[in-house]
Amino acid sequence: MGMTAILGGCGSTGSSGVTLRLVAADYGDSAANSSKKYWDRLAQEYESAHPGVKVQVSVYSWNDVDRKVKQMADAGDPPDMAQIGAYADYAAKGLLYKADDVLSIPVQADFLGQLSEAGQLRHVQYGIPFAASTRVLFYNKTLFAKANLTPPTTWAELAADAAALKARGVKYPYALPLGPEEAQAETMQWLLGGGSGYTDDIGTYTIDSPQNVETFTWLRDELVGKGLTGPVAPGRLNRADAFDAFANGEVGMLNGHPTLMQQADKKGVKFGMVPMPGRNGTPKSTMGVADWMMAFKKSGHREQIGDFLDFVYSEKNVLAFSREYDLLPVTGSASEAMDAAEQDKALRPFLSELPLAQLYPVGKTSWAQVSADVKKQIGRAVAPDGSPAAVLGQLQATATAADSAENAK
Repeated sequence: MGMTAILGGCGSTGSSGVTLRLVAADYGDSAANSSKKYWDRLAQEYESAHPGVKVQVSVYSWNDVDRKVKQMADAGDPPDMAQIGAYADYAAKGLLYKADDVLSIPVQADFLGQLSEAGQLRHVQYGIPFAASTRVLFYNKTLFAKANLTPPTTWAELAADAAALKARGVKYPYALPLGPEEAQAETMQWLLGGGSGYTDDIGTYTIDSPQNVETFTWLRDELVGKGLTGPVAPGRLNRADAFDAFANGEVGMLNGHPTLMQQADKKGVKFGMVPMPGRNGTPKSTMGVADWMMAFKKSGHREQIGDFLDFVYSEKNVLAFSREYDLLPVTGSASEAMDAAEQDKALRPFLSELPLAQLYPVGKTSWAQVSADVKKQIGRAVAPDGSPAAVLGQLQATATAADSAENAK
C-alpha cells in the first residue's frame, strides 16, 4: 500500500497548541510490558514530527478501562480517542466520528473487510479495529503421545480422544470454561462448530436455533455427562483457570488464543495447535475477537485525530503492537508482512483463521447485555440436569427484548 510514503507527507495538520487525549487498554501483564510504554513511544515519535500537537495517553487495565471511558463520556468530557472493547453505545448516542470522517482513504482501505464490517452500526462504520485474535484447539503433545492419539478433526474424534485421556488419568481431558469470566467466547466457538451462531446472516439473534440446542445437548451428553471435562463444573470454570491448568500439564485439549503459547512455553509444556473441530469437520467459520479504537466528536479535533490515527495504523506500528502482545494485525498490509516473516511463524495458525473468522455482534448495542447474560446462564445448559432448550430459549428471549428496545430508539 506504500503506507509510509503516504503518511510521510502528513506532518502538517494546520494546528498549533492542540492536545489530543487518548485512553487505552493495557495488554501487558506487568509493568515491564505495559501498553503505556508502547503508546508513550508512539506519542513521542508523533510529537517530534508534529510540534503543534501533544498526545496525552492514559492506560488502564481491562478491568477498568471501559468504565473510565464511560465515566468521562457521561460527564460530558470524553477523550478524543478511546481504545477499548466496544463502541456501539457511543455510536448510537451520536458521540463518535464516522471512520471516514477521520481516516485517510488508503488507511481505511487497508483494514480487513470483516473487521471493518464488524465496526458498523446500522451500516455506518464507527468502530475502528485495533487488535484481533482468533481461537484454535491447543492439545498437550506429551499426553497425546502417551495415549497414541492424533488431534481431532470432528466432535466425535474429540470426544473419543477425551475418553482415552480420561482413561489415562488426565485431570481435564477437554477443559470447557463456561464460567462467568469469558463464557461467551467458548460458547460462540461451539455454536459456530455446530453450524449456527449468536445471530444469522442479517444480524437477528438465533441463540435458540435447533442447531444451537443440538450443540449444547451434545456437550451435555457426550462431554460433560461422561466426565470428560474435569473436576470443576464448566459453569464454574473460568478461562484463566483453564489456561493455568493447561500450562501445568493437567489439560489434554482446550480452545485457546495466542497468549496461551507464552504461558505454556514458560512452564515447558509441549503443545500443538489445530483448527477447532466442528460437528463433521472444520467449521465454515471460527471465532474472531477484535478490540476497537473510536474517535469522539466533542473536542472538535477531527483533523488532528485523523492525522494521528493514520500514523497509528501504519504497517510498522500495527506490526510492532501485534508482535509485542501476540495479537493479529487488523490491516491487510501488516497481515501479509506477518505471514511472510519467519519471526511470526508461531502466529500463523491464528492468522490463517482470521479471513474466515466471525466476530461477536458488537455492532448491536444489545450485545453487552446479551453477553453478560450468557456469562451468567450458559453453564446451566450443560449441567447434569440442565435443559439446553430452556436455557438457550431464556437467553433468546432476553436478546430479542434487548434488540427490540435498541431498534425502538
